[in-house]
Amino acid sequence: MPGSISLRPMIYLTRVEHFNAAHKLYNPNWSAEQNEAVFGKCANENWHGHNYEIHVTVKGQPHPDTGFIMDVKELSRLINLHILEQVDHKNLNMDVPFMQGLLPSTENFIREIWKQLAPHLQGCQLHQIRLYETPRIYVDYYGE
Repeated sequence: MPGSISLRPMIYLTRVEHFNAAHKLYNPNWSAEQNEAVFGKCANENWHGHNYEIHVTVKGQPHPDTGFIMDVKELSRLINLHILEQVDHKNLNMDVPFMQGLLPSTENFIREIWKQLAPHLQGCQLHQIRLYETPRIYVDYYGE
């Protein structure tokens, strides 16, 4: 129909990766007692670690030549380069420049991961990141 807008359904592609990292949840402006009351074992002065699982979802339209939104090997390479190489087997409080000065909660961590990855995607958009801290605790972020 002339003048109508063709709306094609958006396609979503997700890549899953794993990494390990340590952190401590501790607010330096609070007493040790208040930190323990709020953060519990996560405030352990000797740190603690997690086996993280990250789900990175991009959205877009398939390219007519490949049928891909994005080459999944390239998506994996970008995740590894801009995220995993920075955080895997690291202490989030001490070793990760993009987490400096931030309490490394999963909520803060996922927002900073988004900032590291989003600018490097081409031909599609970052739609969602889901970050599992444990098999029963995860955070979703949509860049809002």
